[in-house]
Amino acid sequence: MWSGSGGDFWAGNAARFDAGVAGYLPRFRENAAIGPGERVLDVGCGAGTTTLDAAAAAGAGGSAHGVDMSEALLSIARARATGSDRVSFAVADAQTDDLGAGGVDVVISRNGVMFFDDPAAAFANLHRALRPGGRIALQVWQPLAEQEWLTAVHRALEVPDPPADGPSPVSFGDPDRCRALLSGAGFGDIRIEGARSPMWLGSDVDEAATFQLDRVAAALAERPEPARRAAEDALRRVLAGHAGPDGVALDSAAWFIRAVRD
Repeated sequence: MWSGSGGDFWAGNAARFDAGVAGYLPRFRENAAIGPGERVLDVGCGAGTTTLDAAAAAGAGGSAHGVDMSEALLSIARARATGSDRVSFAVADAQTDDLGAGGVDVVISRNGVMFFDDPAAAFANLHRALRPGGRIALQVWQPLAEQEWLTAVHRALEVPDPPADGPSPVSFGDPDRCRALLSGAGFGDIRIEGARSPMWLGSDVDEAATFQLDRVAAALAERPEPARRAAEDALRRVLAGHAGPDGVALDSAAWFIRAVRD
């Protein structure tokens, strides 16, 4: 449930994810600060939005390579990149696969690193991929208490919240843990700054409810039909309370992390 509900699920909702976190994109670009000619590695690149954005920032002399565990998402990414010779994608596990040594100027990741089973190994591997003085720029979620888009939905549906101490959206919520992982992998000059933005869930209550019910379908599957209907009704009431002219949006908060390879 917390490793993304499967690549096929997120491939079917790639545009929705991009729209949901769109409010953070300017800050993500600012944190990455990709310049002309830089070589970028995008970890957990999904459908390629941030990879393509990085390639545009790097310009004609630069490049961007996206890695993800989902072939379904990468198929979308490759289609989006058709015609570009500065963008590439591959199925790869950033924790264990060979990402090269010293060939990358910038590692970026938007909401991807929180799902590592072994984040210490992953950051050590990413440290190796960076050139000396290269940097890593991450966007991750703050602690669960700051994520209304999760807590309000889960409370309505009576499903468990994600764990803070395992692969999940909020596993990097503790900034001290983030610093310890990065410093342990050999990174220095670690900076962590917070930002808030509404998390867009859908253009209306029906659309938002369908998405959320699909996301937690496994958790609801064994309930009797009356209990499922009651949960859906409770969810719709919560979502209706956050509906506006631009759709349904609930509060969220992210950390923007930046560190340098020593």
